[in-house]
Amino acid sequence: MFAIIQAAGWPMWPLLFASVLAVALIIERSVSLRRSRVVPSGLLENVIADLHQHGSSAEMVSRVAAHSPLGRVLAAGLRNVSSTRVIMKESIEETGRAVVHDLERFLTTLGTIAAISPLLGLFGTIVGMIDIFASQGVNGANPAQLAKGISIALYTTGLGLIIAIPSTIFWRHFRRLIDDFVVDMEQQAIKLVEVAHGERRG
Repeated sequence: MFAIIQAAGWPMWPLLFASVLAVALIIERSVSLRRSRVVPSGLLENVIADLHQHGSSAEMVSRVAAHSPLGRVLAAGLRNVSSTRVIMKESIEETGRAVVHDLERFLTTLGTIAAISPLLGLFGTIVGMIDIFASQGVNGANPAQLAKGISIALYTTGLGLIIAIPSTIFWRHFRRLIDDFVVDMEQQAIKLVEVAHGERRG
């Protein structure tokens, strides 16, 4: 690996930085966007059971809010459980937008890496082509400089694609995952509103 970096020269460094950052973001988002962490099963049922037995209290709201992103959405409804259905839904929607914003953290950076990595590879190709043309002297081509130009062009193009392809795949996967979480949270929040206002029993 070090030999490849040495052969390709300085155009490889931005790509290496992008690759390390992409791997770190993919790992962080994979851990943070687990279903059991974002939309844990059984939380809504426990909240409804507590609501029927003890009503909504400040301690209960704080405990639910600290539980998970879904808990933050449900806690917003519990804070306004004695208000009208419209106010309760509005508070849930406002908190829901903030929760989605948090879930989408770092995705813009990952998407940017996916978009610019091929461009960085293309930039390296151009640098390599410049070296290739520079190797052509009046006495013929300089073999060492010609080889260096070809190395830069090939290695940077290849590495740019190697970074861009998985980054794009994971970016799209995380986007879809968040969309699924949002739908799930909306359904559970609507159920809480209906139960709180006596429109369903749970």
